[in-house]
Amino acid sequence: MAVGMSRPRATHTAAVRALSGGAGESQAVGDPATGIDPDDLPDGLVVADENGEVICFNAAAARITATPAAEVLGRSLDQALPLEDLKGRRWWALTDPYGGLSTRVGQPERNLLLPGGREVLVSARYVRAAPTGPVRRLVVSLRGTEARRRTELSHAELIATVAHELRSPLTSVKGFTATLLAKWERFTDDQKRLMLETVDADANRVTRLIAELLDISRIDSGRLELRRQPVDIAAAVERHIQAHTANGQAPDRFLVHTRQPLPALWADPDKVDQVLGNLLENAVRHGEGTVTIEIAPAPAPGKDDESGTAVTVSDEGPGIPEESMGRVFTRFWRGSKRGGTGLGLYIVKGIVEAHGGTITVARAPGGGAEFRFILPVSMPAYLV
Repeated sequence: MAVGMSRPRATHTAAVRALSGGAGESQAVGDPATGIDPDDLPDGLVVADENGEVICFNAAAARITATPAAEVLGRSLDQALPLEDLKGRRWWALTDPYGGLSTRVGQPERNLLLPGGREVLVSARYVRAAPTGPVRRLVVSLRGTEARRRTELSHAELIATVAHELRSPLTSVKGFTATLLAKWERFTDDQKRLMLETVDADANRVTRLIAELLDISRIDSGRLELRRQPVDIAAAVERHIQAHTANGQAPDRFLVHTRQPLPALWADPDKVDQVLGNLLENAVRHGEGTVTIEIAPAPAPGKDDESGTAVTVSDEGPGIPEESMGRVFTRFWRGSKRGGTGLGLYIVKGIVEAHGGTITVARAPGGGAEFRFILPVSMPAYLV
């Protein structure tokens, strides 16, 4: 018998029916007609009766509190669940659910402490027979803090990364501009040009970082806007290669294979440029040897009846370790010590998925890294 089932199922059912106003009303969680038991719930569930005695303590609550249900069923709530707030005050005495304001309907979720200082997220609902009547059932929800801690850690890492990445270019901009303002006449035209070019490059670096942060915000909130237009992806690849050769890369380092005919692709051209730019820059900066770009038609992800375009970018460098393959598209992943915020591939994945596409990473035939993304045609309905 599973933890939390020390009392008959009917006890659980009666307790959880309080969520919908009591037995005899609409079916609730735990009703045999639904086939759902309180132990099937992902969050901890604790229910106390009108006397403050625990009548339901599901398996998740037992796991979160590290207390078997048999030890708490029938005990008073303050003994079964001795919660304290972050100032060390006893929470049940502080909130007084049975003797407090008769208009109160519950408690919002907050961080509380279990014995031993373990944190848990707790919310409560007061079930009354009448709007201002006595509390007939007290329903408590428990959740672990692991997910929130991961989110907080991710935010802290993002802030630390931004602070680090901003400090260097801003220090350079401030230093050169202050020097030029104070000693303009002492420098030659070539020296002034070099300083101003450095300031311009660092300003561009700050601009790119801010753009990355805005992209992350839009991706995480589901607000990434796409302005779909016809896109010639082969021409877009050629533009990026020309930009790299203009910056000193050898033209023969890039090899492009395009399999015709390619389907007409409707996508956001700026976002596609962002994806291509990031993948090619990674291949040039972190890879070695020839960078191969293959463009070919492919079935749209999850839609065998719709066509799409697949782009594969591979190099001949050391590649990505097998154990790191699953983390490549997460925030702050860096394939080497050669700079970067570790946000680029996270943004690339968000952009591709916003188009309804997919992106994967694998080991290239030449031993390096191979990134492959597929974008569906996504032609507007009025053109179909």
